[in-house]
Amino acid sequence: MPSARDTRNRISGVESTRQITRAMQLVATSKMNRAQEAVRAARPYADKIGDVLRDLSRAIPGDEGVHPLFEKRPEHKVAVVVLSTNRGLCGALNTNVTRAALELAGAGREANPNVEYSVIGMGRVGVRMLAGTLPIAANFDDVPDRPLIVDVIPIVRMLIEGFELHAFDAVDVVYPDFVNTLTQRSEHVRLLPITRPEADEEDERDPDYIYEPSVETVLNMLLPRYVEMYLYRLVLEAAASEHSARMVAMRNATDNATDLIDELTLAYNRQRQASITNEMIDIAAGANALSQ
Repeated sequence: MPSARDTRNRISGVESTRQITRAMQLVATSKMNRAQEAVRAARPYADKIGDVLRDLSRAIPGDEGVHPLFEKRPEHKVAVVVLSTNRGLCGALNTNVTRAALELAGAGREANPNVEYSVIGMGRVGVRMLAGTLPIAANFDDVPDRPLIVDVIPIVRMLIEGFELHAFDAVDVVYPDFVNTLTQRSEHVRLLPITRPEADEEDERDPDYIYEPSVETVLNMLLPRYVEMYLYRLVLEAAASEHSARMVAMRNATDNATDLIDELTLAYNRQRQASITNEMIDIAAGANALSQ
């Protein structure tokens, strides 16, 4: 049984841990608020650029002037972009993302045993967890906590060049989708080839736009920007999910430390009371012996 001194030292250690987790919770909360604002600001722009892309695609009849990024071909090599974190202490976020990546590769191999999957990582933790299970083609671990569009441009260029040069036939992205502060779902989307938007049945009219110098030229300029914005939006979703998961994890750790301190304090008070009682019994017994 630990002594009162051991219990007091343990209380001191847990209090130090609680101070650290409390500070990390406050930092994560601040970063989470900024990340959530960035996600909300990016969503309307991403939706609007998708609408423009749909109107451009409708303006080109049939398969005329189809951009290479629309090309669908048999899948022999597939790149999976895994959006994870550079640091831990964010609950099961990275575990869920890597599990989703493995499930995606497993389902793809069941449908086509000849397909080869490789990982392009964004974040150290996901790459470290997937090493040995899937080949790692590249890793970008220098994306900051507050990512900007310029931070994803090198990744997008590599993906577009690899797709156009047939280094891989498709690109999937596995990422934690930010739902709210307490919920982040691991999702996957097909980034390349781009699915050519279909015209809405409810809106068969042609868009009232005049494109200069031509629809094909504007479409060719817009598609790489569309891929950039699409991936950037997913990176923002991952950043908001990371800070939210870390805030919740640190809050739970702080609450658990508080509960443990309360339990240890109660045990320490009982030990002190027992020690005082024993001392009083010894004093009373000694006084009794002297009086006799």
